[in-house]
Amino acid sequence: MTYRPRESVYPVRWLERVPSLVYLVLALIVVVLVVVGERSAPGSWLFHFVVEQDRGRLMGSRPFAVLLLVGAIASVLRTNMRGVRVYGDGLEAREITNFIVPRVRRYKWPQMALIVLDQPTIAVDLWDGQRAVLPMVSDQKGLAATLEKVAAARDIPVQGGNGLDEVPEPIDDRAETP
Repeated sequence: MTYRPRESVYPVRWLERVPSLVYLVLALIVVVLVVVGERSAPGSWLFHFVVEQDRGRLMGSRPFAVLLLVGAIASVLRTNMRGVRVYGDGLEAREITNFIVPRVRRYKWPQMALIVLDQPTIAVDLWDGQRAVLPMVSDQKGLAATLEKVAAARDIPVQGGNGLDEVPEPIDDRAETP
């Protein structure tokens, strides 16, 4: 019988999401301008720019707007892939390190030798001597409290932290399976 915390996800801070949301808003404005330009009166400057000047362009206004919107949606989705997920067997840190593919680092509870909570970013010292720094999340105090509860229940040393009001009870694994 070991303690298995409920699954919880801690996304990145809103400040890190702002650039992709601004990109999405600008892409939506471009799409609206293209749609309005195609439906506007033939003598207007918007109709002239969107419809009449499309013949001389390498890419038309409509495919450009669609491509811009798809890129903005992909950017928002990519931003939302980052964060920390705590689940029953361990935790995973999700980050974007290169252009497209996110990096997911999974750590099991028995791998952890020390949980460091007294620094600006939460870190986990592993049994092989490495230190895994978790990404900054929007609810840093909530993540620290969750990790502190797991550490107390699984007898993992903690550096820093606020202390616990109550130690969680272990869950019987045999009772969970039907």
